[in-house]
Amino acid sequence: MLRLSSIGDVCNAISMVQAIQRECPDARLTWIVGRSEAQLVEGLPGVESIVYHKQRGLAAYAAVRRQLQGRRFDVLLHMQVSIRASLVSLLVRSPRRIGFDRARAVEGQWLFTNSTVQAQRHAHVVDGFKAFAAAIGVSDYTPSWDIPIDSADREMARALLPEGGRVFAIVPAASDKARNWTPEGYAALADHAGARGFAVALFGGPTSAERQLADAVRNRANVPITDCVGRTTLGQLRALLAETRLLLAPDTGPIHLAVSQGVPVIGLYCHSNPRRTGPYGGLDYVVNHYDRAVQEQTGRPWQALPWGTRARGADLMSAIRVSEVVEMFDRIVTDRGLTE
Repeated sequence: MLRLSSIGDVCNAISMVQAIQRECPDARLTWIVGRSEAQLVEGLPGVESIVYHKQRGLAAYAAVRRQLQGRRFDVLLHMQVSIRASLVSLLVRSPRRIGFDRARAVEGQWLFTNSTVQAQRHAHVVDGFKAFAAAIGVSDYTPSWDIPIDSADREMARALLPEGGRVFAIVPAASDKARNWTPEGYAALADHAGARGFAVALFGGPTSAERQLADAVRNRANVPITDCVGRTTLGQLRALLAETRLLLAPDTGPIHLAVSQGVPVIGLYCHSNPRRTGPYGGLDYVVNHYDRAVQEQTGRPWQALPWGTRARGADLMSAIRVSEVVEMFDRIVTDRGLTE
């Protein structure tokens, strides 16, 4: 299997891998994966991981080639449409090389494969991976995730979070800052959650942009906030999410980590179509401004556009109103029985 990035996509692909394992328990699975994303794959029962360090340039290819030298595989699942991933795929010796259907095999992926998955229209990323499992004969694909959490990570998460509280988590920052909501908006939701009896926590990575946004949220909020931004590994973040009751986030990888732990999510979407990248099985709780934004920019509804078309603009997220996110918060709390 070949899927190098990103955190959300690798997390979603795990459900496909585990569907294969349920139907073919004796299958030997090898996954070529990116360095950061390997934290999700390493430790999966029955899965060998080979880590590709893209920062090392040509040395990264050489390292993967050494690990694959002399090995042959029955099938390659080439699950990433990027030229980098396709070049890595050349290191895999396999008579059957499955990629996306021709419409989705962009960046020349079709040149590196000899078989395709079934074409799909308006498919969520999870369902896109499902097609790879179907292509090798997996008949039962009910998406589920069984990602082990290290006991030390779980203990660390419980030590960081307020003891015995219902935790409302906010991951304010995405990798693209244009996808971030406003600090005032996040702070208002923190105050609303606090008024409803939730303890509030901020999660995120170690970048300076994430640190600045977290500080801006804390400075505007009127309730205590447990600040975990930049203090955790990816495994520890997954453990933190497993201890929360509800997550608020823009289009970012931790949304999918939360879904894998059964945590409900309020997703905030303006730039990308939540039907493709939103929290799987939880699209009823997405605050969706994408449909309006992309129609205003292109003059066509999303249904008439190529799947994956993005809306553009640095200020799109400012159109999301606090009132509509508060309304979604109250709705999901009631629907999911999070009042206790």
